[in-house]
Amino acid sequence: MKVTLEGLLGEALDANRRGRLSHFITGADSPAIALFSPAHRAQNAEGDWYGEHAGKWLCAAARAYARSGDATLGEHLREVADYLLSVQEDDGYLGTYAPERRFMQPQPPGPPSWDGAPALRTWDIWVHAYLILGLVETARALDDPRYTQAAGRIADLCARTLQDGIDITTLGNHHGMSATVLMDAALELYEAAGEPRFLALAQHVFAQANAHPALRLLPAIEAGADASEIATGKAYQLLWNLVGVAKLCRATGDATLRRAVETMWDNIREYHLTLGGGPWGGVAHRSREVFNARGTFSPLAYVETCSLLAWIQFNRELLRLTGDARYAEEIERTAYNDLLGAHAPDGEDWCYYSFPNGRRVHTTYWRCCKSSGAMALEELPALAYAVDGDVVRVQLYGPGEARLAHPAAGTLLLRQQTGYPFEGDITLDVQPAHASTFELRMRIPSWAEGATLAINGEAVDVPLVPGTFASLNRRWHGGDQVSLRLPLRPVLHRQVLRNVQESRAPDGSAVHQQVLDLHYVGLTRGPMVYATELIDGFKTEDTIRLPDAPQDDWLQVLPVADDEEGPGIALELGYRPPLLFWPYYRTGGRVDGAWRLTWLSLPPAS
Repeated sequence: MKVTLEGLLGEALDANRRGRLSHFITGADSPAIALFSPAHRAQNAEGDWYGEHAGKWLCAAARAYARSGDATLGEHLREVADYLLSVQEDDGYLGTYAPERRFMQPQPPGPPSWDGAPALRTWDIWVHAYLILGLVETARALDDPRYTQAAGRIADLCARTLQDGIDITTLGNHHGMSATVLMDAALELYEAAGEPRFLALAQHVFAQANAHPALRLLPAIEAGADASEIATGKAYQLLWNLVGVAKLCRATGDATLRRAVETMWDNIREYHLTLGGGPWGGVAHRSREVFNARGTFSPLAYVETCSLLAWIQFNRELLRLTGDARYAEEIERTAYNDLLGAHAPDGEDWCYYSFPNGRRVHTTYWRCCKSSGAMALEELPALAYAVDGDVVRVQLYGPGEARLAHPAAGTLLLRQQTGYPFEGDITLDVQPAHASTFELRMRIPSWAEGATLAINGEAVDVPLVPGTFASLNRRWHGGDQVSLRLPLRPVLHRQVLRNVQESRAPDGSAVHQQVLDLHYVGLTRGPMVYATELIDGFKTEDTIRLPDAPQDDWLQVLPVADDEEGPGIALELGYRPPLLFWPYYRTGGRVDGAWRLTWLSLPPAS
């Protein structure tokens, strides 16, 4: 499969390749790779996590090279991967720690703490999990099995260590979740190499995670725990663990695991996402990166870019497992809003945290989110289309094309012509190598009431149910054209911030008194979230009174100027100058310090 994305996502991918992926790491002497040198490794007892950048860069750079053919990037990829292989030790170790701090050494227990960290903080397993993923992806891009073999040696070292009596949950913070992510890496290696021992490693890690009193991953989910109640509720780590569980389900066919991951997805989707699809936390909690209690809302929520990567990957695995359109829709929502909203157009800068209401702040050199964001973008081309047996799915919308290997059609060329996500008219040119019969599925977004579908100008009589795939099963010929029209209408969304105070009456009975009842309104159009800049140029919040007239009278889509990407929306309140809303990702300009206000408060209920 070769996919080329154009439009908004294509521009972001090109910037990513020219920026972060071409500059951050270029060879063995790059700071993020020099961490692995024997000289640095011998004296590093700091317990840092910076080694993760190597594996993340390998993943993203390998995919960027495979899709673009960028020769210089390919040379850098091979040089870095070969250097890492040259410093891998005889037992398979490929981390950044001195011998006494490595994961093969039993870790002394830490004092009681909210994040369940060992006394000597370690990210060694975490770094090795990313290295396995990066080396496997590099092997695919360069068609070189040496890198998969090196990843296998890491996994074998991990397996020996755990079989010798070390519990993996003692090797990472957040009650072990920063180490049990090894599940994902082991299963990726299992898929690439087909060796049963890697599946056995993932199953062993899963068993230890379920046995940990504070983690108990599967029992907690089966008991109906909220995402915030599993271990520490750390969004990035929990989501990455769920990626591994979803892969384990696919590898084993275990129906219990499928119920677990679908249940947790439902919980996160319902209670723990911003309007732009980002997992969020940071409200009245000990960490900005931990899911808040179920039902908590604040327009000042934190979205860590690392958690966007893990959320996209979790949806990727559920999409592969089930073929359900809702997972593709979540990937698209996150990509067009919170992911692009954290990305700078130079391809170098990223936000560590983004906020529905807040200032855009570009983060510093070593921050984890710069590599996570780059990796998340490179997930998208492979998710835009899928071939499952003889079924072809169009999963993400936007201009571009795909060349797919199909069992009946041979090389199948699909070309999307569209102004999506700003326009709802999508034309798909279908070009099989020869006339053939197969099923083509077009995604109908959940917001697309009244969608229409035609083939070669003739309307087709198939169910167009929002939130599902529409099925077109026919004999396809070169030059066939599918036309999908998705109505794009401004939609208002409401949220409530409530706080209830509990006290005791003289007779001892409980008395509940509501002390906060704040209502907010946000705005979307199709897949895009909209935001406004500082109110009147200086207010970071404001309360608005919505008109009683029909919505179309006071909420209007603006004409698109020649130098703009997509239309703005004018909110005509009548009592003040109109408020102008723009797609969230570019509100205020994609520059450090720009303000974005997604939610505006409403007057207190009477």
